[in-house]
Amino acid sequence: MLLTDSTHDPALTSWVESANAPGHDFPIQNLPLARLRPASGDEPWRAGVAIGDHVLDLKLALEQSPWGDGIEALLEPLAAGDAAAFMALGARAWKLVREALSMALAEGSEQAPFLELCLLEPHRLEYSLPCRIGDYTDFYTGIHHARTVGALFRPDSPLLPNYPWVPIGYHGRASSVVVEGAAVRRPCGQSKGEASEPVFGPSRRLDYELELGLWIGAGNELGERVDMAAAEARLFGLTPLNDWSARDIQAWEYQPLGPFLSKSFATSVSPWIVTFDALAPFRRPSRRPEGEPQPLPYLDSVRNRESGAIDMHVEAWLQTARMKKTREPPVRLSHANVLEAAYWTPAQLVAHHTSNGCNLQVGDLLGTGTLSGPQPGQGGSLLELSGGGKVPLQLPGGERRTFLEDGDTVTIKAYCEAPGAVRIGLGSVSGTIEAAR
Repeated sequence: MLLTDSTHDPALTSWVESANAPGHDFPIQNLPLARLRPASGDEPWRAGVAIGDHVLDLKLALEQSPWGDGIEALLEPLAAGDAAAFMALGARAWKLVREALSMALAEGSEQAPFLELCLLEPHRLEYSLPCRIGDYTDFYTGIHHARTVGALFRPDSPLLPNYPWVPIGYHGRASSVVVEGAAVRRPCGQSKGEASEPVFGPSRRLDYELELGLWIGAGNELGERVDMAAAEARLFGLTPLNDWSARDIQAWEYQPLGPFLSKSFATSVSPWIVTFDALAPFRRPSRRPEGEPQPLPYLDSVRNRESGAIDMHVEAWLQTARMKKTREPPVRLSHANVLEAAYWTPAQLVAHHTSNGCNLQVGDLLGTGTLSGPQPGQGGSLLELSGGGKVPLQLPGGERRTFLEDGDTVTIKAYCEAPGAVRIGLGSVSGTIEAAR
């Protein structure tokens, strides 16, 4: 099945010169969306499109530039800052708007004189979540993470028997999902050490988790199952995600029902959503490792086998308070490729989530779970990198970390690159740890 079109052409360039710089996160082949407004004043929220070092204000673009038949109506919810209403229009509308924006921003476009007046500088903007998140589900697709963490607690049986069969997930807390830059308060909770009784207090084992977030763009009715053939059309796009975790609280509370307060205090996401259409050049076959069972029929399809996986790189970076003070750059803690890290594909997560008739809604968020690579140094959390807190990481300048300290800033990044395609980035999401109250 041909997934790419003219918007992915590697020869395509933009009249926005910075978008043509090699290695830029936001070339014309990308065109991610965010909800934003000028940082000064109380102007209404609107959607914007990242293009090179600028953001195209879609409210101004709709007012200032002519658009083709039917496109103006599709742009109206974005101009009004209502990303949910736009996502609810469905995959055909998403594709039409992407094509229109690509033509408008391409070198030689007749719209350039109008749209250059609608370009904003990112540092002069403030961002919000793209829409109200009705529900948040966090999955556990990272098989190397599952094996490594399992071995810390169950050395004889690190991977539970259901893992190769069931996309494991839990219901997270939507109200505490925050956007890029929001501070993360160190949580308090119960934990139990060597003493006979638990204690209550600030977490001492605060951690990050290197994840991606999947945005639901088209929901399903209660009682309706979404099969694999239709599952991916329900997904609007991807964003970097950090599932902050308090490991000491988690270790005490997670049995028998799983994590609760150890996760619900904060989840950080980037404001930018890179659409699945933009990722077409980086789609790859979904294959199980040799000796692993094949998915049950409801989690299998020809399209998923041919192009269900995504060739994407994910990274976690740390800058401590001391590093900021001495102006040292962040240090990369971990990195992985999603092809190696994720056991389940995005379509399989949607098909499984709805297999019991559960209704997903526009704007729902699905986390992939921690994406760790198979090699040392590719753990997607400090829990893995420090061997459960037993082996501190050595940082530049002599600092050490087993878990996060107050003032630490963690940044999650993601990008795609492949021969014959223009590199695109998903932007980043950062959060800084503040002291417990």
